[in-house]
Amino acid sequence: MRPAASAPGGLAPAWLGQFQADPFGSTVLETAITGRHPHLGRWDWESTRDGELARAALQAVGLQGMEARQIHTLSGGERQRLAIATLLTQAAPLYLLDEPLSHLDLNHQMAVLDLFAGTAREGGAGVVMVLHDPALAHRFCDRALLLYGDGCTESGPVDSILTAAKLSELYGYGLRQIEDRGHRCFIPE
Repeated sequence: MRPAASAPGGLAPAWLGQFQADPFGSTVLETAITGRHPHLGRWDWESTRDGELARAALQAVGLQGMEARQIHTLSGGERQRLAIATLLTQAAPLYLLDEPLSHLDLNHQMAVLDLFAGTAREGGAGVVMVLHDPALAHRFCDRALLLYGDGCTESGPVDSILTAAKLSELYGYGLRQIEDRGHRCFIPE
């Protein structure tokens, strides 16, 4: 096994997996601040600035005021937003997100996608994510990659890749495409 390649500036990409394992109890703030560990030396402690970054990330995902709460008391959606805050606290040059919208209500889904779109646009970070809603992918992504069950792939700009014809083939179920105010959505036939 090879170590993860470092991104520009020496930091590795930040990874958000589908599931969060919490073998030890900790608070929301303690968990969020672990995102700063890639920036610390072996014997360094988190600085006041690291705490400020963690609190800002918690606020960005709507968890402000919950800093002292134990993570085992969080709902699935709150735990997912904490994982995202921890990732944002890392301030990585590249974010790899595997189903970042899991357990999130629609308002939090939109807020998270807006947050990462802003991170890419204003912060210059790269964002690669797995999304299962093609309408949201079309709305928030520049490019799409379709992975077919037979191992074939297709990638390109979202306007050419996320179409009813291609998605119907991908999912093995007919879809209709509807356009409204520049947004594309897909409904089963």
